[in-house]
Parts: sequence; structure tokens; C-alpha cells
Amino acid sequence: MARRCELTGVGPMSGNNVSHANNKTRRRFLPNIQKKRIWVPEEGRWVTVKVTARAIKTLDKIGYIAMKKRAEK
Repeated sequence: MARRCELTGVGPMSGNNVSHANNKTRRRFLPNIQKKRIWVPEEGRWVTVKVTARAIKTLDKIGYIAMKKRAEK
């Protein structure tokens, strides 16, 4: 799977490098993807996910099951 968050769907964005002389060349802004093991008490098992750093903070706050429901909408 490419550089995409499994729970939020965030992927790379595109933009420009801008030099001091104001020359513009295309570039990519990559999301901060991290691999994280999460204990899911409802299922009684560990789950490994590739998510953004922002999604990890949300996981800590609302939990894995709530994040999965939010991602399905």
C-alpha cells in the first residue's frame, strides 16, 4: 500500500519548491505515516496500522473502533 493513512485516507499532496529567484518546480508533500501496534480490548488482540501522527492522537482519544466507524462513513 502506498503512502496513505489507513484510517483517515490522508495521502500525498503536491505543490511547488520556490527558490530565492522565485523559480517554481513541482514537489510532493508526504504525510507523516507511522506504523503503530494498537491493543483493541473489544477484539482482545493487537492490530498493526499505518496511520498519520495526527490519527495516532485521535486513536488515543476516541479509540480504534470509533475511528474505524468514522472512516467507513
